[in-house]
Amino acid sequence: MKNPRERKGMSAAMRMADLLDADYALFGVFGRMGLHLGFGEKTVEEVCQEAGVDPGTFLMLCRMYVTEGYRPSREELQNADLTGILDYLRNSHSYYMGSVIPSLEEALCKMVRDCDEKQKNVLWRFFHEYKEELKAHFQYEEETVFPYVEKMLNSEDGNAFTIGEYEENHTNVEEKLADLKNLIMMYFPPRGDRQEAYGVLFYLYSLEQDLQKHTHIEDDILVPMVVRMEEVVAAARPEGEELSAREKEILVSVAKGMLNKEIADQYNISIYTVITHRKNITRKTGIKTVAGLTVYALLNNLIDMNSVE
Repeated sequence: MKNPRERKGMSAAMRMADLLDADYALFGVFGRMGLHLGFGEKTVEEVCQEAGVDPGTFLMLCRMYVTEGYRPSREELQNADLTGILDYLRNSHSYYMGSVIPSLEEALCKMVRDCDEKQKNVLWRFFHEYKEELKAHFQYEEETVFPYVEKMLNSEDGNAFTIGEYEENHTNVEEKLADLKNLIMMYFPPRGDRQEAYGVLFYLYSLEQDLQKHTHIEDDILVPMVVRMEEVVAAARPEGEELSAREKEILVSVAKGMLNKEIADQYNISIYTVITHRKNITRKTGIKTVAGLTVYALLNNLIDMNSVE
């Protein structure tokens, strides 16, 4: 049986025009990868190569948009261009904040122009809170996450940050957007402009769907690729490095006899992130057993005897 990717018939040898015609959502990927119209009869591979874009990475992003439940294989991730992924994510941020949000704001302004002041203020406050939340989310990625990845790509020494911390702080920017959508759809002010409300809802649904894909790209492409890089870098480092603040917290929890699931629940992180931290702790200390880690925690005054079960 063919897998979903094969059913889509998506390949570097197909005409770019045929690929884009198959699903208009792919124009978003096309533009954010720095590709341009006017490609004539050229194939996906030819268009990408002329623009300095890796065809495999471009197609992987396209599949994220059009194939339900798609997750890249290990081989796809190994062959993907991480710099291209970062460029795509940055361009997505610019698109959201420079185009979609201003258009949404303008439509919302027209929608509430006939509402009373209380209704206007409530909707505007909610919208601007979301706008600032989205801006802060993108700023965190551009000022902390992406530079960290680029330092590793350039073989530069980074800071104590790890991609596991990004997973822990990866806020869900879609929840408040869904609330705004439901407020307008279910509790629309009677004096508001209904035609404009439909336009606002169109922007909200489009943004919501696009942000869902954006989040999947970060979770299923960016994070696994960076985790693999961290593993490679970690293997080349000498043992005896200082533990990060979060690693010390995990170590203390392990020494207290807590299970991975309990640690994950305590710090509101995934079990996968806990396991990654534990691997880093073992690599840095050279200690593999819980008993040994407990002694290490005692000797380094991270816990006292009363804390040990």
